[in-house]
Amino acid sequence: MTATTMSAVVSTTGHLKDDDYEAIARELDALREEIIGGLGERDAAYIRRVIRWQRGLEIGGRALLMASSLPPAWIAGTATLAVAKILENMEIGHNVMHGQWDWMRDPKIHSTTWEWDNVSPSDQWKHTHNFVHHTFTNILGKDRDIGYGLLRVSPEQEWSRAHLAQPIYNVLLAMFFEYGVAMHDLEVEEIQEGTDDKEVTKAKLRAIGRKILRQWGKDYVAFPLLSGPQFLSTLAANFTANVVRNVWAHAVIFCGHFPGDIEVFEEERLEGETKGEWYVRQLLGSGNITGGRLFHLMTGNLSHQIEHHLFPDMPSNRYAEIAPRVRALCDKYGVPYHTGSLSKQVGSTWKKIFRYALPNGKTAVRAR
Repeated sequence: MTATTMSAVVSTTGHLKDDDYEAIARELDALREEIIGGLGERDAAYIRRVIRWQRGLEIGGRALLMASSLPPAWIAGTATLAVAKILENMEIGHNVMHGQWDWMRDPKIHSTTWEWDNVSPSDQWKHTHNFVHHTFTNILGKDRDIGYGLLRVSPEQEWSRAHLAQPIYNVLLAMFFEYGVAMHDLEVEEIQEGTDDKEVTKAKLRAIGRKILRQWGKDYVAFPLLSGPQFLSTLAANFTANVVRNVWAHAVIFCGHFPGDIEVFEEERLEGETKGEWYVRQLLGSGNITGGRLFHLMTGNLSHQIEHHLFPDMPSNRYAEIAPRVRALCDKYGVPYHTGSLSKQVGSTWKKIFRYALPNGKTAVRAR
């Protein structure tokens, strides 16, 4: 590395030595082994209880919408259904498909069998999210979750005129977030360049189409028809519940990945990366949201995004338990631990979306 390059590097962890990275890896590995080794009936009872609650809320919401022509029933039914959809997508679907509950060996609550209430096929999501994103977290050119291929959220990303409208794109992405997620595994850039495998792309599109038809058939045909003369009001309620779920999921996920102090890295960071350096990259590339137990439940415990990125297959109900210990480790080694209220994280994320909609020079790349 030249002197000129060195002077351009901004480092938040430049004080760490090889021994520090090894020690961080040992401590986090030990923490993981402690928690995983202690999993048992209390944890299994938790996820089964959440699934019962979620299904009860969905049944209750859809029952209320049988009288959706009455404003109080419409509001109550829509709100209840939206909460049910949020729980299914965030605390149940996302975490089950991460394999967090595979240790139970329950075929009904397993990463290989769960299909969530969402237009994104589970197998495509698991590839893009579980493998690509969680392996190459915040690596430019590797992690397609950086801006979701649509938004410029870092000065290291190349600017184009299309980014001028990205605040508008982001509003639309929030409202229809499940469709953005569904398209994520298609690698649209390669399709545009004509470098994709055409047969693979066609197969993925067919799978997405089948899933969309299934979801539309359930939410926009079957259940509205069951409500009889309330067809249109029930259809509107289902659409509204889906939008509410999408906006909430978008907010939580963006707050965990794009607030102002979250770091991105060049691909060269991966060369010879050790386990300790991988752990530190997860710490630097993730942000938490503060809140109470109900709030954490409604975020799918992704309000503990730091802990989730360190241990993506650890049951989500354990993240709050380990968070103080992870933060203490960060303090011990001088590693930033990014956290803040929902309003702070949302505001910081939107500030970046507006800021990087405009052209500006590339800032310094952060070192390891």
